[in-house]
Amino acid sequence: MASEELTSPRGSPPRTEDARAYNRLKLAAGITSSLCSFALLVALAATPAGRSLAGWCASLSPNPYGALLLFALSAGVLQSAVTLPLGWFSGFHLEHRFALSNQSPGGWVRERIKGLALGAPLAAGMFCVLLFCLGRFGNAWWLPVGIALTLISVLLVRIAPVLIMPLFYRFTPLLDGTLKDRIVRLCESAGVHVEGVFSFNLSKNTRKANAAFTGIGRSRRIILGDTLVRSFSEDEIETVFAHELGHYRFGHIRTGILTGTASTFAGLYIASRLYEWSAAALHFSGTGDLAALPLLAIWLSLFGLLTSPIGNMISRHHERQADAYAVRTTGKREAFVAALRKLADMNLADPEPHPLVEFMFYSHPPIVKRIRALEHGYP
Repeated sequence: MASEELTSPRGSPPRTEDARAYNRLKLAAGITSSLCSFALLVALAATPAGRSLAGWCASLSPNPYGALLLFALSAGVLQSAVTLPLGWFSGFHLEHRFALSNQSPGGWVRERIKGLALGAPLAAGMFCVLLFCLGRFGNAWWLPVGIALTLISVLLVRIAPVLIMPLFYRFTPLLDGTLKDRIVRLCESAGVHVEGVFSFNLSKNTRKANAAFTGIGRSRRIILGDTLVRSFSEDEIETVFAHELGHYRFGHIRTGILTGTASTFAGLYIASRLYEWSAAALHFSGTGDLAALPLLAIWLSLFGLLTSPIGNMISRHHERQADAYAVRTTGKREAFVAALRKLADMNLADPEPHPLVEFMFYSHPPIVKRIRALEHGYP
């Protein structure tokens, strides 16, 4: 590569500066939102406000589960009041400012409401499981909670392609033709059975492009964004799909589930010990005290902050393996490089983020590193 900057596939000037500005602002908004949420948890745990809120919820509902759900709802409303403007700025304003979004304001709101309608019952159920386990299992509560979280996670991966994702996008089977034939041949050569190859209307929300392997077991399917199908050549789509197939061939989905499960149990165990200690230090009545629960959220948040770079490091290794697999399987190195350039251009990916930003937040290697490895490193 003659230059470290990306060349737009459409012949327009490089969008590197736009990409850097876009990602810098997105990162700043995300970090600010997380800090605001964390500050709210600290305020609820360390000031009389949290105890007052818990007392008010308990006065409204003598049932401990009802009081818990009221407390969680109240905390959620407070968090939304703090973070919603940042969510709008990041998820709507910036996307339109950099010509990436096709959403109307109403469309953005509807998507948020649908996500909340799906997530709230799951969160409510887990809160109730947590409270039950705190009362029933004492200091060992973390083990049954971890089991419940693992089972729910696996179930969600299983049902997401057939029940959840269709609530947000319209999926249509990919029409018979050379592209579908290429994808089917790649699957057959890798010994992979899928339930179908689908295109989905990603363009209703964004001008970005994406493709993925989704589901496990009988729900496993291939999904291609309509923006990808329209804007990329068949050779390029074939290499992008081969990359996704590489994740399956190397067992990355299985590895992700296993490492995620291990992290869940480790995080819950460590947080349980710190929660017990801090609840006593702050003179709460016990770990089942409603007002003490923000402490648990604080310790789990800190555990996630410390361990997420490790997860990202593993993910970046998986992406490099999948890139190499795509080249070896298709033999179309130039097409894959062209596809990565298009994806970077359409998605406004920062080609060379700061190393600390990459270490902390990037689940994929930066585009310049991926292209450099493809051109010089992979066989």
